[in-house]
Amino acid sequence: MNIIVYVGRNMKTFTCKQHSHDEWELVYCTGGGGRFEFRDRTLKYSAGDLVIIPPHVLHANNSDEGFTNIHINITDATFNFKEPLLISDDSEEHIRNAFNDAFYFFNSEINSRQLIIAAFGNLIVNYVIAFRNTKPLRDVVDEIKSNIMQNFTDCDYELDTYLKTIPFSYDYLRKLFKSEMGMTPHSYLTNLRIQMAEKLLCSSETVEQNISEIAYICGYSDSLYFSRVFKKNFGCSPKNYAAKRMKASGM
Repeated sequence: MNIIVYVGRNMKTFTCKQHSHDEWELVYCTGGGGRFEFRDRTLKYSAGDLVIIPPHVLHANNSDEGFTNIHINITDATFNFKEPLLISDDSEEHIRNAFNDAFYFFNSEINSRQLIIAAFGNLIVNYVIAFRNTKPLRDVVDEIKSNIMQNFTDCDYELDTYLKTIPFSYDYLRKLFKSEMGMTPHSYLTNLRIQMAEKLLCSSETVEQNISEIAYICGYSDSLYFSRVFKKNFGCSPKNYAAKRMKASGM
């Protein structure tokens, strides 16, 4: 079971034509990124992602920026799924380390290499099963979202300080959050604040409030910085935006 029959490495590559294998293929992206294209779906990946492809499944691997990877073919794998799957490595890069070691021993001539390679086959398959069956990724994203929503109006809220309390690297959290939400945690925080500011500026109950007060309500202690962020998102200053909306509504 879980027998490694091949371990290879691609230096910077842009395309792999459509093909399939008789064994499971596991492709760990070590750099760059791209997309695996299957008959009915596409899996986008980047560095730190592992794509698992079942036997006899046609696929192509294409990239605009180029990719590097380590790929392993395993026969008699004890996976409990039948569709292509993408998982992300953890902050300690356990999967990457296992792939690097498997590549080294597979291409070495040391004694007992077959026993070592067999051990890595079991280890890598168990990593995939464990990472797939646990759901830390979505749970962590939900936790970050919840914390931001609870605190985004607080001028003293420091998102970076909060993120450091989570046992993952900052870069990993940023990538994880963006993969789920389409934006980074800081962009999510900014969007919440600016959306609230827009509503306040459009409200007849708050048009008399000055910009500093609205900035403070939305979590900005510096009204000048708030104005710059608002203008970047709406193309004009908060004051001009409010004036335009008032004019449009006949106020």
